[in-house]
Amino acid sequence: MDTKPTKTDTPADAEPDATPAGDLRDEHLDDPRDENTGENTAEKAAEKAAEKADEKADEKADEDLDPDSDPDDPDPDLQEAEERPTGVAAAATAVTGAGLAVVALTGSWVSRVLAERQTLIGQIESVNAASTEAKIDALYGDAWHLTALVNGCFSALALIIGVLVLAGPSFGAPGRFHPTWVKAVSWAAVALGALGVLIFGLMYFDALTPLPKAAG
Repeated sequence: MDTKPTKTDTPADAEPDATPAGDLRDEHLDDPRDENTGENTAEKAAEKAAEKADEKADEKADEDLDPDSDPDDPDPDLQEAEERPTGVAAAATAVTGAGLAVVALTGSWVSRVLAERQTLIGQIESVNAASTEAKIDALYGDAWHLTALVNGCFSALALIIGVLVLAGPSFGAPGRFHPTWVKAVSWAAVALGALGVLIFGLMYFDALTPLPKAAG
């Protein structure tokens, strides 16, 4: 009887696993599924991108259907940036015009000096005057007329300055406008200037204050 022991396979003789550890890591990285949820991350990203595209398309469609939106209307921010008030020059010019109008109505130093000079000339000429009316005209009439002429010129200059200031934005750079107080001062110059031109014009032609006549 044969008592030779039967040869058994030991664990060392078992065939080792042919898949390296590196290949296992590569296979794990190549799998696009999430470890926790098991869902495909690429599919999730594509779905999010599609949802964003749909939202943008809906917003654009709502803007196109909005009746209050006019594509021809300027942007309020851009319009606000373009519109700006005029500078110091316009304000100073308006104040100058109003000042000239006030000086003309109250009487300027220039007109007073010229009137006194004309009075002196009239006194010299009145010596040879043949009549009383000629003496009055030489002593007072010429001086009054000269005063009215000078003050009338100041009033006309104030009127012209006020009109130019008010019309400035129409001929200047687009988007420029006068502040409210500049407009008010300019209109004051125009009104006082026009009033002065009217009054001194009537005085110059003796329509408002005629020369007195000698008695007899």
